Amino acid sequence: MSTPTSSNTVQNYLSLVKFSHTIFAMPFAMIGFFMAVLKTGHSFHWLTLVLVVLCMVFARSAAMAFNRWLDVEFDKRNPRTAKREIPAGIITPRNALFFIIVNCVLFMATTYFINPICFFLSPIALIVVLGYSYTKRFTALCHMVLGVGLSLAPIGAYLAVTGEFALLPVLVSVLVLCWVSGFDIIYALQDEEFDKSQQLHSVPTWLGKAGALRFSEGLHIVAGIVVISIGFLGHFSWLFWMGAAVFIAMLIAQHRLVKPNDLSKVNIAFMTTNGIASVVFAVFAIADMFIFRTEIAETLTSLFQ
Repeated sequence: MSTPTSSNTVQNYLSLVKFSHTIFAMPFAMIGFFMAVLKTGHSFHWLTLVLVVLCMVFARSAAMAFNRWLDVEFDKRNPRTAKREIPAGIITPRNALFFIIVNCVLFMATTYFINPICFFLSPIALIVVLGYSYTKRFTALCHMVLGVGLSLAPIGAYLAVTGEFALLPVLVSVLVLCWVSGFDIIYALQDEEFDKSQQLHSVPTWLGKAGALRFSEGLHIVAGIVVISIGFLGHFSWLFWMGAAVFIAMLIAQHRLVKPNDLSKVNIAFMTTNGIASVVFAVFAIADMFIFRTEIAETLTSLFQ
């Protein structure tokens, strides 16, 4: 029998929290951060950027691991999830719980070094992202709670720089809420029958596959409207609109890939299209803010001071 190496242990925990899925929320955190710097005149600080990234990693790791820890009995009974790290015995429930606590402590400690408002709001953020895991036990709108959790990324990053709320980053958070809730409903289609057998709640168990897809489409239509609203209200230029076009195209693509009677492309719709949507949109939106800022030379200089 081979002895587990430290690299295997790290890989197991990265798999536990689906670290690759950071691609969904992290780009929007960067939008919130650079929106605060480039549209309000606040100074850029590398330390603040690093702290924001660490907050994202710690909060998301705690939330994902908590979901796996709490749902271990369901995961054992579900053929799709039985091979996950905790039900498969790769990571023990006790070690997973320790991992969750450490990440929660690190998240709150990191917010302390950002500013007071981020620190005081950090327990609320943890309640939201951890509390999501309970919601499937009593409401079909659990997907919306997940959306709220990820929507904290852009507004949290904005608060880290400015220490105050504003309309534009709140709209970006609304965009994330609708986008994430919509694609999580598509992902949940895979477990409709299992969730029914376990008396778990979701939009697919509530409305059926066809109804759930219509519900998801409605959320993504709202997301598209919010993207367009951000472009106009934020006075963005052509780079933003290119990114927005790709984002909306990816929303349309995932609904063309998944049908009520054909779920074979759910994973492509979930990971590929949404990964492209978030990264491309963020790159173009941030580039737009850099290039078309009035005092661009001053900004570029400040980045390296």
